[in-house]
Amino acid sequence: MEPQIQYVKTSDGVNIAHYAIGQGTPVVFAADPPCSHVGLEWQQPLFRAGFEGYLSHHALVRYDSRGLGMSDRDPADFSLAARVSDLEAVADAAKLDQFALIALNNSGPVAIRYAVQHPLRVTHLVLWNTVVDGRDQFRPTPQTEILTRLLQTDWEMFTENMVGLAFGWGRDDVRRYGAFLRECVDQPTFLRLYTALAQVNVSDDLPAIAVPTLVIHQSGIAPVAGGRSVAAAIPGARLVVFEGKWGENTDEYMRAVATFLGDDESLPAQDRVRSGTAIILFADIVNSTALTEHLGDTAFRTRARGLDASLRTIIRDCAGTAIDGKLLGDGVLAIFTSAREAIDAALSCATAGDASGLPLHLGVHAGDVIREGDNVYGGAVNIASRISGLSAPGEVLVSDTVRGLARTSAGVRFEDRGEHTLKGVADAQRVFAVTRER
Repeated sequence: MEPQIQYVKTSDGVNIAHYAIGQGTPVVFAADPPCSHVGLEWQQPLFRAGFEGYLSHHALVRYDSRGLGMSDRDPADFSLAARVSDLEAVADAAKLDQFALIALNNSGPVAIRYAVQHPLRVTHLVLWNTVVDGRDQFRPTPQTEILTRLLQTDWEMFTENMVGLAFGWGRDDVRRYGAFLRECVDQPTFLRLYTALAQVNVSDDLPAIAVPTLVIHQSGIAPVAGGRSVAAAIPGARLVVFEGKWGENTDEYMRAVATFLGDDESLPAQDRVRSGTAIILFADIVNSTALTEHLGDTAFRTRARGLDASLRTIIRDCAGTAIDGKLLGDGVLAIFTSAREAIDAALSCATAGDASGLPLHLGVHAGDVIREGDNVYGGAVNIASRISGLSAPGEVLVSDTVRGLARTSAGVRFEDRGEHTLKGVADAQRVFAVTRER
């Protein structure tokens, strides 16, 4: 399976190369200066093995940021804001409502800033050997002084020394990856990047990160104290420390990320849906008491069980998870990582309810949930339930938050139904009716 490269233009007119490959919940790998080339990375065994590890559970999205790989090589702006706009353009082009974001090394500040600015779009944040203050990475030492002189005088020797320091000089593929690095970026561009990266500092962003975060640090690449300080500054962040250098302990690294993302097949199924931000679908049979009296208890329950099975199939097909601990008897509760998929599931559930003669109230909201065993809790679940109760039979209502997340979704229309005061909710909620485009 080889990725198909596409292009998107950023807000300042830079062409960014990107691809999406695979099925499942999306994972975006932020471009890591200077080592990024979407056209060649699948030919490199180390990169290919790492990326393929995600494809059993995820759609993988990759891109080259400005100046790298197949993107425009000579942009005017290498600032952090400009590189964040590269990620924004790719996420919008790929129509990603929500996604996990993984950042290595120099891409860490971009991922951190993006997660702070877009907390509802990032479900999980993984920071691998991230340096948050560029001055730490480029402080004068005998080693960095030698590298700086090589950068200015001998490009080939510089790239192979960079790879040797990251991978270890005992590996027989140092020259291979040194050549790959020279394909990723040219010497004049890297000189500009080098200057820009040294000026980046996102330390003040760390306390504002509001998404589940995993900090991974390899002691053979940088002092462990740096990883500890990053994890300590991010509310609720987890820290995992590995020995070795680049390309070592890959299985342990992949297992840690899989567990964090909820992909680890050795975990109980209920533990693969994690606490954090989710899109919540609440479906409830309209006037079930009256229907039970009209149909009789046995007939109603038989019909309701058939509808329940249909709803769960729809939810599963739309990449959602029905919450078994919330078997409502007269409906279901489900969570999704994508607003678009949640809306598609809600509309299909509405059709199934009408077809069964058991029309549904349907509401969709987005927010933080707490997962405990087979249940989910939190104010966002309550809001989804209240929005469901506002809907007419067979109608799908969504919160303004969900409408915002699904702004790139194709094939649906949103009709403003105004603000409503919901029981047990302090702030009024604006809701929208969703219908498919004809």
